[in-house]
Amino acid sequence: MAAIFAFTCSCCGNLHEGSPSFSFKAPDQYACLSEEQKAEVGSRTSDLCTVTHNGHTDYFIRTILEVPIEGIEEPFLWGIWVSLSEKSFHRYLETYDVPVDGDCFFGWVCNAIPNYPETARGRPADVYAQPGGKRPKVWLHHQGHEDDALVVDQNEGISVARAQWLAEQAMHSMPPERP
Repeated sequence: MAAIFAFTCSCCGNLHEGSPSFSFKAPDQYACLSEEQKAEVGSRTSDLCTVTHNGHTDYFIRTILEVPIEGIEEPFLWGIWVSLSEKSFHRYLETYDVPVDGDCFFGWVCNAIPNYPETARGRPADVYAQPGGKRPKVWLHHQGHEDDALVVDQNEGISVARAQWLAEQAMHSMPPERP
């Protein structure tokens, strides 16, 4: 049986129990807008977001990216936003309450994840609908992105020490109101 994640933080000295979980309130494309721009061209709920500019609309959904932690039952979770095509976004909305088993959508990760370098090509991903009101899961593409540390971590898992370091960095380096 796998263990439960817990560590004493080297930054604040507190005991943190449970696998780390961090999320973004919005995709970066929305978060970088001024309040006036958000009101004018954007729309966001806790799970959906659109940004319309120059007659074109970008569509985003909130998802979960899991990174396994070696020997730990629950993964490290990143609550991230992924862009979808208009067709995929509307399909996702149509099946939101009762997802179709096996539904998968192509998308692009739309958040800069702390302590993982940005990639020049972006991060392509598959988004899998989940039953029972759960947020969709993201699986990053590894083809052509073998050097992307986040892809490697998702595919191979991370050590407890790396999970602790990532959690400490996210808790103590991210601004408190990070989007």
